[in-house]
Amino acid sequence: MLRLSLLVHSLLISLTSARKSDGGTVWATPHDSYSSSIGVLGCKVNTNRIAYWPYSVDCNNICIALTYQDRTVHLLRVDQSQGAYDVSYDAWNYLYTGYSATDKPTAGGPVEMTYSNVDASKCSDLIHTKKSRLPLSAANSMNFLTSCLDRNESTWVGDNYVLYNILDSICTLGHDETCELDYPAENQAKCPHTMGVPDELKGEAVVNIRYPSGEKVSAADGKPVDEDVAMGLKSPALAIVVLLAACLVLGM
Repeated sequence: MLRLSLLVHSLLISLTSARKSDGGTVWATPHDSYSSSIGVLGCKVNTNRIAYWPYSVDCNNICIALTYQDRTVHLLRVDQSQGAYDVSYDAWNYLYTGYSATDKPTAGGPVEMTYSNVDASKCSDLIHTKKSRLPLSAANSMNFLTSCLDRNESTWVGDNYVLYNILDSICTLGHDETCELDYPAENQAKCPHTMGVPDELKGEAVVNIRYPSGEKVSAADGKPVDEDVAMGLKSPALAIVVLLAACLVLGM
C-alpha cells in the first residue's frame, strides 16, 4: 500500500512538472539588457520581445505566449536567468500598462502573469532572417546547436537555424555573413571570412530600452542612441533615403 502511494505521488509530481513546463503562472520582472546564453544574435531578432526563463533553453519550445489581463505578447526564449522570470522591459511594460516602455515607461517589480509554450511559428515575426530561421553565432553556438542536431528525433532549432560569422550576441565583432555547416561530417562551420576573428562589426547596432527611464541606449556601450539611425545602418535602402533627405535639406 505504501509502495502504491509512493508511485501515485511520483506520478502526480511528474504530471505537475509537465504542466509547469508547458505553461502556468509566473511573476514576471522587467529586463533591460539583451543577452543570449545560446548565442542568438540580437541584431537579427526583436530584442524587445525576449524571455529570460530560469531553465535551459529548449530545442523546440523557444516561443512563449505571455498574458496579463487582456493583453498577450509572444516572446523568444533564448537565454537562461538565475531564477527570475525576466522579460524584455518593453514587453513587460506593454503587458502591465498597455504602452510601450518608450512611450510611457513604468517602474515596478514582479507582476503575476500567465504563460504557455506555443508553436515556434508564433514568433516568426520576431526573427529577422530569411524564412525566420534562428540566427546563431557560428563561433559560439555550436554546443547548443549540436545538442539539438544529435537528438534521435528532429527539433525545431535543428531544422530552422542559420549560422553567422558574428562572435557576440550584441553583434559588435565579426562579419555579417552566413556560414555553412556540414554536420556531422564536420563540427565547425565554413564562412567567407575566417571564422571567429574579432574584427569590429559596424552597422548592426543592438538597442536596449533602459529601465525605468525608457531611454534607448546602445547595448555595446550604454550610450543614448537614435534608433532610426541604428535601423538605417542595418537597412541600406533606408540609409540612402536618409542621406538624400539630408542633402536636400543642406541644398547639396
